[in-house]
Amino acid sequence: MTIFKPESFRPTADLPLYQQLYMHLRAAILSGELKRGLKLPSTRALADDLNLSRNTVLNAYRQLTAEGYLEGHAGSGTFVADVLPEHLLTTPDRKLATTPERIEPPPPRSPTLSLPPSKSGLPRPFRSDVPALDVFPYELWSRLIARQARRMPRTAFSYQDPAGYRPLREAIAAHVTVTRQVHCTLEQIIMVSGAQGALDLAARVLLNAGAQIIPIPIDQDGLMIEAAIARAPQARLAYLTPSHQFPLGVTMSLTRRLALLDWARRTGAYLLEDDYDSEYRFVGRPLAALQGLDEAERVIYIGTFSKVLFPALRLGYLILPMPLVEEFLRLRRYVDTHLPILEQAVLTDFIVEGHFTRHLRRMRTLYAERRAALLTAARDLPLDIYAPEAGIHCVGWLPAGMDDQTLVRQGAAHNLDLTPISIFCLEPLARKGLLLGYGEYSVAEIKAGVRRLAAALRSMSQSGTTH
Repeated sequence: MTIFKPESFRPTADLPLYQQLYMHLRAAILSGELKRGLKLPSTRALADDLNLSRNTVLNAYRQLTAEGYLEGHAGSGTFVADVLPEHLLTTPDRKLATTPERIEPPPPRSPTLSLPPSKSGLPRPFRSDVPALDVFPYELWSRLIARQARRMPRTAFSYQDPAGYRPLREAIAAHVTVTRQVHCTLEQIIMVSGAQGALDLAARVLLNAGAQIIPIPIDQDGLMIEAAIARAPQARLAYLTPSHQFPLGVTMSLTRRLALLDWARRTGAYLLEDDYDSEYRFVGRPLAALQGLDEAERVIYIGTFSKVLFPALRLGYLILPMPLVEEFLRLRRYVDTHLPILEQAVLTDFIVEGHFTRHLRRMRTLYAERRAALLTAARDLPLDIYAPEAGIHCVGWLPAGMDDQTLVRQGAAHNLDLTPISIFCLEPLARKGLLLGYGEYSVAEIKAGVRRLAAALRSMSQSGTTH
């Protein structure tokens, strides 16, 4: 392969060699320098050409294949994927969208059961929204809080920048550029109160006259773009979780991502990309964000630390197209001015000193173990379990005809906190299912929880209350 030279790749503290190669190849594919359908050299041949180890090339190929840029054909080799529309490989004109139209509230959802706190105060199995609080480095976090509190200057007690603590925004920009292939500067980042704060601010700016919520079906490749366009041809805003769709857990294919970006570019719509837990992918690197593919400034990226650290840390961030930054900041000044400064300063130290990266690495290993424990323990349950190698929950589809709300009540009687998928849907589901979270629970707690779930399922069968 002649487009790269061996001297292009040198070890750095921030960017491993395989990631450098990944980024070079990805850019060459998107620019058209590597044509669709082109056969790439074998991993061994390219490694020899570039003076790299074979594992370096293999890791880059695997990541590109996982994201849909490459395709492996058994017995034939590795090829550039034949799914990249040519009009997406150029930079379009940049425009601002018009204001979205008036909206109506969604129809009421089926209520779910609210349980009193457990005796220990900890979540019962199988809450899907709680990370591993049992292994968070509390002592380290406490030391960072004490250190920041002692040295905080007098200016920290006055009004702050509404965009957020500048060193934290610098740290976030550096992190997401390397780990998520997000393209941004610190000026594009606004700190908010978790992902909910991000959604609230975006809605206030972009939907100042309200919004009509249109549900879109999901399949194994993610949000169904053609169905979305047919249902809402005049849509001005789309909310999605492409890297790990919530709640079903599927990953949006590259073909769908590019089609969605093309739709946003053509219509002037915006895309709200909620990247809530994509750091937790157990095989290969986390998939690149949709924002990194956006050349038309249509993607608003949402990140949060609640799922990767702890929920009480209400810190999240928006990464905005530059034309939107001032409007978001103007409204932010009227909403809540800015976030508390101490937590932002502590989080900055946690990231800059390397604790965040180490914590993520430990959690990926831990969650992979807990996921495996859940799958092993639940293999005899009458559930069809879908467990993607990412995140902190899986989906358990119920037997045909079984009522999810009845099972939730039976689960509560067995000291389980079950979440039905139906509460996230605006349209009836053909099949009911549950979210089964494993992030917060030890292997022993997972096994015990599965036994109680089995008992709840038996109770339904014995009583004949499946409907």
